[in-house]
Amino acid sequence: SFRFEVHGKVQGVFFRKHTQKKGNELGLVGWVRNTEEGTVVGEAQGDPAKLAEMEKWLRTTGSPKSRIDRLEVRERKKIDSVAHRGFNVRG
Repeated sequence: SFRFEVHGKVQGVFFRKHTQKKGNELGLVGWVRNTEEGTVVGEAQGDPAKLAEMEKWLRTTGSPKSRIDRLEVRERKKIDSVAHRGFNVRG
């Protein structure tokens, strides 16, 4: 699992919805939400290979109208079981 924060033009461009869709496509669980600072934060849990795909997508692709300046990944760890159901948009 890992937590992430995406910087750039990532609000008002359907970034959360596309992140949720990508997470679901990859069979990951977690959440994503906007911050008051204009970034998008979230957490992804699941298969390590799929997490690597998600990280690459967050770093390089995002939603069609987004502009990703920087991805910060934090709290990368192995987990025995997932703590979420599905991949959800919060707030």
